[in-house]
Amino acid sequence: MSKYDIKNVEGQAAGQADLSDDVFGIEPNIPVIHQVVVCQDACLRQGTHSTKNRHEVSGGGRKPWRQKGTGRARQGSIRAAQWTGGGVVFGPTPRDHSKRINKKMVKLAMRSVLSGKVADSELVLVDALSFEKPSTKQAKAVLDALGVSGKRVTVVIPDDDVNSYLSFRNLEKVNCIAVSEANTRNLIDNGALVMTTDIAKQLEEVLA
Repeated sequence: MSKYDIKNVEGQAAGQADLSDDVFGIEPNIPVIHQVVVCQDACLRQGTHSTKNRHEVSGGGRKPWRQKGTGRARQGSIRAAQWTGGGVVFGPTPRDHSKRINKKMVKLAMRSVLSGKVADSELVLVDALSFEKPSTKQAKAVLDALGVSGKRVTVVIPDDDVNSYLSFRNLEKVNCIAVSEANTRNLIDNGALVMTTDIAKQLEEVLA
């Protein structure tokens, strides 16, 4: 276990948290992080890109002119690729881009990202994030007090914390996600990662 400073919503010290070295203190595995992020990006692709080949475009049921005697180059069909409106050669077709990666690598990547955030002092632990009602103004004040305003910030909140989500979602450069949505890309794609100590403990239980 290692100690990590906790702040309150006013940006003042609120104690220290015990973070597991197995989750927040390992040597980041950069190649595994890269593999997982590539896999996630591939799975997000719709794969609906499509072009028509010479068999799918309209027209061209016969030769446009006879083979010899015209002085022009020989042509077999106006659906050929060199014709305007002809088919596309080796164009993209709809397909599934998704990849598979084993669960141990996914967990290792997330542990590596969290450990890297701790090493770079980009992890901000707060004692609690409580909003009586949605308030973007209050949410911005919290980020200002924590010293992360102006950075790309990812805020991890409980799954059922609707008020916090509605408060943070309209802020520029702020990505607010539920703890169940936390993944390698969401955790690494920021300059500051904000979460409560309870969220950190939940991640420890899942990634241990």
